[in-house]
Amino acid sequence: MNSSGATTSSATSGPSDTVAPRRNSKRPKYSKFTQQELPACKPILTPGWVITAFTLIGIIFIPIGVASLLASRDVVEIVYQYETECIPPNARNNKLGYIQDPTTNKNCIATLTVPKRMEAPVYVYYQLDNFYQNHRRYVKSRSDTQLRSPTNENDTSACDPEDNTANGSPIVPCGLIAWSLFNDTYAFSRNNTTLNVNSKGIAWKSDRNAKFGSDVFPKNFQNGALIGGAKLDPRKPLSEQENLIVWMRTAALPTFRKLYGRIQDDLEANEKLSVQIANNYNTYSFGGKKKLVLSTTSWLGGKNDFLGIAYITVGGLCFFLATVFFVVYLFKPRPLGDPSYLSWNRNPAGH
Repeated sequence: MNSSGATTSSATSGPSDTVAPRRNSKRPKYSKFTQQELPACKPILTPGWVITAFTLIGIIFIPIGVASLLASRDVVEIVYQYETECIPPNARNNKLGYIQDPTTNKNCIATLTVPKRMEAPVYVYYQLDNFYQNHRRYVKSRSDTQLRSPTNENDTSACDPEDNTANGSPIVPCGLIAWSLFNDTYAFSRNNTTLNVNSKGIAWKSDRNAKFGSDVFPKNFQNGALIGGAKLDPRKPLSEQENLIVWMRTAALPTFRKLYGRIQDDLEANEKLSVQIANNYNTYSFGGKKKLVLSTTSWLGGKNDFLGIAYITVGGLCFFLATVFFVVYLFKPRPLGDPSYLSWNRNPAGH
């Protein structure tokens, strides 16, 4: 005890009192990787770099946008909306009753004028508006295992309410997606000559070969009290029924087009096409619209002005920003700091 009364520890200590470093310490071993000190590209965005980058983006994007827009403008497209035109005037006050009446004749004739020469193949699409194929319950109502193999035809657990018939037999293909298969049909002619529509090869090859079995045949399909859409040929395997395969690849947006077939003949400008439409599909119960679309393609695909406009807009904006930054830097330059004082350019202390 010292003069102040405080107790002090011994001035000496034995070897057993030495604190040894713990072998199982959780402190990580120092390395440049753990301390994030590895060499890396850390560019300094000087005015010269920024102006050059924006200028290069504009030089690249604007020609791409112009080329895309010209390719889209070369596509010839005919769009005919017919959900009202194909209903007799005296039945337009009750469209739903008309479409649900099995005794009415739902065929109608439309005349289309070709605005410009359309080189074969001419793609035939049907377009539906306000049809939400991305609805969660609708998307889940299918059985992929049943579509692939006949040994799994009883796998209908995810297909409610279109899973089994009243006597318990499985429906093949089951589910709401297949049940609501589009069933409007189109027949084309010109100068009293029929134009054939080729419906082969309209589905993805991967879908035909991997998702729909060549030994799976329709069974008990559309045999219930409420018919949803088109029927399927029970003698053809699902892998050959490409209208079903196209329909089963659900759309992400409520307005979509699906390929119906191809016309393998050239269509001349100002030519008149006669189209016999079987207006069977019920879009009236949910306020949907139906359109028949004939279209050619370009190296970019179908008609799509958005891509070209987007490229031109981004390129033009980059040119504008490059010009603004150049003017500001030219008339009001600011001295740059010494980059050697930046943290990543200084050596870490103690290592």
